[in-house]
Amino acid sequence: MREIVMDTETTGFDPFTGDRIVEIGGIELINHMPTGRTYHQYINPERSMPEGAFKVHGIGPDILEPPQPVEPGAVTLRDKPLFAQVGKDFHDFVGDARLVIHNAPFDMKFLNWEWKRMGLPELPMSQALDTLEMARAKFPGAQNTLDGLCRRYGIDNANRTLHGALLDSEILAEVYLEMIGGRQPGLVLNVMSGVGGGAAGEDWRARPRPEALPSRITDEEAAAHAEFVDGLGDGAIWKKFS
Repeated sequence: MREIVMDTETTGFDPFTGDRIVEIGGIELINHMPTGRTYHQYINPERSMPEGAFKVHGIGPDILEPPQPVEPGAVTLRDKPLFAQVGKDFHDFVGDARLVIHNAPFDMKFLNWEWKRMGLPELPMSQALDTLEMARAKFPGAQNTLDGLCRRYGIDNANRTLHGALLDSEILAEVYLEMIGGRQPGLVLNVMSGVGGGAAGEDWRARPRPEALPSRITDEEAAAHAEFVDGLGDGAIWKKFS
C-alpha cells in the first residue's frame, strides 16, 4: 500500500477568495514504512503575503506589504516557480496513493483548486485520510493539533518553531504510525535522514535475503524427526515433500 503523508503552507484559508499555496511537502510510505522518497517545493503565489499567515510559517518576507528585510536563512518567494510550473510534478508524485493529511479538507481544497486551474484531474476526498478526524475519534475532547499529538506520543518536535510543510509531514508520519498501532522510536525520521545518500535515499523495497539463514535444527533432532516420519508408513504426507 502506497501512501503520501503531506502538508501545505498557504497565504490564508480559502483559495476561492484569492489565497494560494506557498509550500508543499510530502513523504512516501510503502506498507507504512518510509521509502526515502520525498517531495518538497516552495511556490510563488503570485500575490502578497498577509501578515497573519507570515507569522504562522515565516515564508515570503519579500512579498509582505511592505516587504520586510530578508534575514539570513529566510525563504523568499518571488524567485520560486509558479504552481502552474510544478503542479503536474506533484500530481504525478501522488498518483493513486492515499494522501495522509492533518485536516485533509483544507489541503485538498487548495490542491484541487490549483489542479483544476491547470486542467489536471482533481483528486476525490475518498483518496485522503484525515488524521485530525482519526485523532478526534480516538481522543474525543483532547487537544488534537499536531503539537498536541506529539506531546501525547512523546515525539520530538523541538525543531517546529514555525510551520513548515516538509517538517510537518515528517512529524505527521510519526504521529500517524503511532495512531495506527505504534512504531519503532525514531523510525521515520532516522530513515529519512539518509535521503540523498546511501541506501536510505533509494526507492527501498523488501527483497529476499542474499543468503539463507543457517538451520537451527540439531543432528539429533533431524534424526528423531526422520524416525518419527518412518513410523507413519509409506502414505505419510511428509514423505511426499521430503
